[in-house]
Amino acid sequence: MDAALPPWRRVAKALEERIADGTYPKGSQLPGAVPLSVEFGVAPSTVAKAVRDLKSRGLLIASPGWGTFVA
Repeated sequence: MDAALPPWRRVAKALEERIADGTYPKGSQLPGAVPLSVEFGVAPSTVAKAVRDLKSRGLLIASPGWGTFVA
């Protein structure tokens, strides 16, 4: 990953790449913020910011009470 990017952007980029390569196919549920934060070595709030960015770009959708899914 590009170390020049802020941490939330690196997480967003990695998740976007996983969506593009089919690791997270359309309709699949993303892991929660805590497991992703452990994986990426960042705070859960950093993951949340990355997820908000991907939602704003239409790549993810939230289903309150159910989770976040690939659009």
